[in-house]
Amino acid sequence: MPAISFQSVSKVYASAGKSGTPPLKALDDVSFDIHEGEFFGLLGPNGAGKTTLISILAGLARPTSGRVLVHGFDVQKDFVQARRHLGIVPQELVFDPFFTVREALRFQSGYFGLHHNDDWIDELLHGLGLQDKAGANMRQLSGGMKRRVLVAQALVHKPPVIVLDEPTAGVDVELRQSLWQFVAGLNHKGHTVLLTTHYLEEAEALCQRIAMLKLGRVIALDRLSTLLSNAAAKVLYFKTDDALPPDQARLARVTGRIVELPVQDTDEIERQLAALRQAGVRVEDLEIRKADLEDVFITLMSAPRDSQAAALEAAP
Repeated sequence: MPAISFQSVSKVYASAGKSGTPPLKALDDVSFDIHEGEFFGLLGPNGAGKTTLISILAGLARPTSGRVLVHGFDVQKDFVQARRHLGIVPQELVFDPFFTVREALRFQSGYFGLHHNDDWIDELLHGLGLQDKAGANMRQLSGGMKRRVLVAQALVHKPPVIVLDEPTAGVDVELRQSLWQFVAGLNHKGHTVLLTTHYLEEAEALCQRIAMLKLGRVIALDRLSTLLSNAAAKVLYFKTDDALPPDQARLARVTGRIVELPVQDTDEIERQLAALRQAGVRVEDLEIRKADLEDVFITLMSAPRDSQAAALEAAP
């Protein structure tokens, strides 16, 4: 039995604008399973449908069609049982300003019928670096500390499935490292983890399998290793202050002075460097590296829909 099963999930919002404006299809027949004990990444640009899918999973929104199961429980028909199996860390910093950290975790335990839960609460406080904040009022905490409390609240009932919706957005490096160490430990103990993030290096480091959404549709679904093996073999990485020739500009990813140009083999590397020299482009800090998840992501997001559908159908 899958830990999470999305079955032909669609979500359509009626237009609130002028009459005749077509409705917005936020999700379009999304189907995939997440296996028990898996660390799964859900990626996509803003507006791809990730938050809508998570909201449906959490029971906060209803799908227009299709259904979602958590350990076999329908999130609409068996909401209580499905919710007991889920621990969800939302994007937004939502907290009660009238309680201390420990009080907030005790109240959260009570929502799931748990009493005398202090041993596990102490373990969460220790694992998330909140021991010295246990008696602090929630409104006194920094943004990063509030984010840690949200994680603790999501885990307070020991859910087998953990959903992390942009958990490290806007937080410091120390929190990111401690959070991932703690969550990876839970995953190694058998917890299923579903992660959405814009930090693709996090997804590459943590996730075993990845789904990518674009305009409400799944355009890629595969193991990370397979996605990377299907990417360009290498990337030509360099810095320059000069404009690239048009043919290279169409292929390259440019961030300020940094240029990343996908290449397949040694012959193509030589051709691209020769073209740069001929165009008078001055190159600094030249490196050749393997393609990473960001290269795969950008390639898939920029590809026509027909080629994305063909790639998805070819996946095992």
